[in-house]
Amino acid sequence: MLNFLKKSEYVLGLNARNLSYLRPSNSRRALRIADNKLLAKRILSKAGLPVLETYGVISSYDDLKNFDWNNLPPTFVLKPNRGLGGEGIVIVYGRREKEPRPWVKANRKMVSIEDLRDHIRNILEGIYSLTGLPDAAFFEERVKLLKLLKPYSFRGIPDIRIIVYNSVPIIAEMRLPTEESGGKANLHLGGIGVGIDMGTGITTCSIQRDRLIEYVPGKRVPLRGIQIPDWQEVLRMAVYAQQATRIGFLGIDIAIDRDKGPVILELNVRPGLAIQIANQSPLKDRLQRIKGLKIKTISKGVKIAQDLFGGEIEEELEGISGRRVIGINEPIEILDANRNRHLTMAKIDTGAYRSTVCKNLAEKLGLNKVISRKKVKGALGAEERPIINLSFVMDKRLVSTETFIADRSEMKYDIIVGRKDLKRFLVDPAKNVFMKKPKIL
Repeated sequence: MLNFLKKSEYVLGLNARNLSYLRPSNSRRALRIADNKLLAKRILSKAGLPVLETYGVISSYDDLKNFDWNNLPPTFVLKPNRGLGGEGIVIVYGRREKEPRPWVKANRKMVSIEDLRDHIRNILEGIYSLTGLPDAAFFEERVKLLKLLKPYSFRGIPDIRIIVYNSVPIIAEMRLPTEESGGKANLHLGGIGVGIDMGTGITTCSIQRDRLIEYVPGKRVPLRGIQIPDWQEVLRMAVYAQQATRIGFLGIDIAIDRDKGPVILELNVRPGLAIQIANQSPLKDRLQRIKGLKIKTISKGVKIAQDLFGGEIEEELEGISGRRVIGINEPIEILDANRNRHLTMAKIDTGAYRSTVCKNLAEKLGLNKVISRKKVKGALGAEERPIINLSFVMDKRLVSTETFIADRSEMKYDIIVGRKDLKRFLVDPAKNVFMKKPKIL
């Protein structure tokens, strides 16, 4: 069941994607790069993007005959250079000395040198090749599983697929390996696809075999609400990879290595459209929203992605709690003595109980009428601070309160908002508003 999308619409979506976006955006050169994993790795590495180490390449039967198996580490991944959909990949998790079959695969089965030789012969003959033509095999570093993601994975490494178009990441999902998929993060083999909110990097809906699920199979481990580590860097890497390869419509697979952080696994110019089911969002709508935009920088592409395609988690939290989600700094409008509004930036400080406004600003707005005084302990010891009445609008909500006034002329923000005035808000430390401090009129 494709839920919000009928199967006929799904097929039409594939055709529309190919005709409207993939073919016009991707030249033969682009296809040649994406379909050649080793070539793509060289280009990405030259651009300074993190990729996995290659231990060895076998492109002929002579290479296979002369290959030194002692140079392989205890754990590695064997891949076809032009493979598609995870076919032909062998993941080796460890080695046992003095065994006829010394290596252990993801499914716990033992594998010998001769087993690997047979598999490489199949790769060389093109059995797993996208075109069916003779191919090359290579040994690659295996990603080390991040502890955070261990409860969601079965003997494999999750990856993050991001589709980038016109230098804007438009949709993303985390793909989880399962027992059914044999430890591979492949949806066609039975892996799990988990939609990701572009603004926050927090997971939303999940699918397996095109059906919505809520938990890891066989466990009561929820799939919603996982925070993807280094989300900003992941988005930046995706845009940079598109610009480095000059591939207009591109799926980028990124893993989070325990030691290295985000690394690019491979590129794909024909990413499957199940990603839109995991996000419950049609890809076509997102593509149309950014078609024709002029994106000059990587940061601009990332910001547009988060502004246009983020907010699902935030809206859900707001709906459940009735509170607005704000960041660690927020634009607010202060009401002066005549109830006129004046825009400035505020620091959200959950460590402070009462809000504080700069006395210079209070005087300028005619809000310096002291109603009481209170002794407080500050960095310089105990002091008595005056309190005034203040009203401001933050995220479309009016707050009327009593605040301290203090000399903040040397501080970055004219006002800090404390816990007393945050009862109708939820604070997300990852949410920042980048805005120059405006002059108060």
